[in-house]
Amino acid sequence: MSARRLKDLAGRIGFGLSVFVLVSPAVLVFLWMASLALKNEVDNMAYPPVFVPNPPTLANVTQVFEQNNFLQYTINSVIVSGLATLIAIAVGVPAGYGIAKARAMRFAVLILIARMTPGLSYLIPLFILFQWLGLTGTLWPIVITHLVITAPIVVWVMIGFFESLPHELEEAALVDGCTLWQGFRYIALPLARPGIAVGAVLSFIFSWNNFVFSAVLAGRETRTLPVAIYNVLTFEQVSWGPLAAAALLVTAPVLILTSFVQKEIVAGLTAGGVKGG
Repeated sequence: MSARRLKDLAGRIGFGLSVFVLVSPAVLVFLWMASLALKNEVDNMAYPPVFVPNPPTLANVTQVFEQNNFLQYTINSVIVSGLATLIAIAVGVPAGYGIAKARAMRFAVLILIARMTPGLSYLIPLFILFQWLGLTGTLWPIVITHLVITAPIVVWVMIGFFESLPHELEEAALVDGCTLWQGFRYIALPLARPGIAVGAVLSFIFSWNNFVFSAVLAGRETRTLPVAIYNVLTFEQVSWGPLAAAALLVTAPVLILTSFVQKEIVAGLTAGGVKGG
């Protein structure tokens, strides 16, 4: 075997080991959570730990739905995350296009700062505002506050993506008589599909997992799933089986969504990282 092949083989082995080291902790934690959800409390508290359920049981999942209005909380999470993502896409894509074409990087930095600012900084004034408007306890305050999370993500992703698109295509459209809006609609927007997919998926995931806004602004009937998991905890004891089952139910939709759109995510991140001519 030549030295070049040995070098390539060593590089592949090193890359594979690096991926394994990075991914294995998350995979092991998820498998342990699934194991807790499928075991009874005796096996969950056993020492040494029982890793494989024997036999598996769905009693923990059933208990979660019986003791909590989990179906309603799931609908609430879908509505909040879906609306927050759609509004962020509707606002963030044109905003990202305008900032990228105007090269207004100061606005981009402000958006990044807004994304990095802790959510608690916005929570108190927004809570006072929604309380004054009589909206606390409904889904609308949660949707609006989640825009603080989703909109900056979409704008930041789309700025990088639109900067990578070839400028010649839009210039040719303008020469042919298109307006700036038509150039955006018919040229840039179709080419931006991978970037929009990345922004939408990231926005949905961050909105789906958010806890703070929903914990403060939601009512008993408008809680989202992260808040519902917190309600599984009791003061008397921690029931690891129902808690793991609830966490698994919250994690599953995000994993399923990511698995379906992973090609779009990879295409969007790759395209956004290559500058156009």
